[in-house]
Amino acid sequence: MAEVVASGEAALAEGDLVGATEIFAAVLAEEPANLKAIAGLARAQLSAGNAEQAKATLALAPESAANDAGLAAVRAAIELEEAAAGLGDVKELEAKVAANPLDHQARFDLAVALAAHDKREEAVDELLTIVRKDRNWNDDGARKQLVQFFEAWGPTDEHTIAGRRRLSSILFA
Repeated sequence: MAEVVASGEAALAEGDLVGATEIFAAVLAEEPANLKAIAGLARAQLSAGNAEQAKATLALAPESAANDAGLAAVRAAIELEEAAAGLGDVKELEAKVAANPLDHQARFDLAVALAAHDKREEAVDELLTIVRKDRNWNDDGARKQLVQFFEAWGPTDEHTIAGRRRLSSILFA
């Protein structure tokens, strides 16, 4: 079954949401508690713009799997998507930051909106700017948001790896 899940992951990585959904659903028909298939199906649903359906899929996981890294990553991605929904247009947020570079809330909102539009490097840059200028802003909010991004993107994502390295160099300099 691991090979079938891997083919679902490959379909998802290629943007074949229908194919990925079908593969993960087939796995779940045979193994309803397969955590990788649950997470994969939820990611496909979220990528298709259906956060509510993704949440319902995550609810299929047994309670004992609440701390599973794959499921946690999907939950973090859903939270990110929901947070970005009410922030407005990226261009408007960029204009606010350009008008007042010390407006950390506008910069924070811009970072969340950028991340939701899959502009990961730019999102990390904005949050690191806040951390560099005021580490304690909003009760360490920029660092906490970075950690949520890293969780949503997964530990092997190139932006997670680079972002963690850059954050460490700021915090431990």
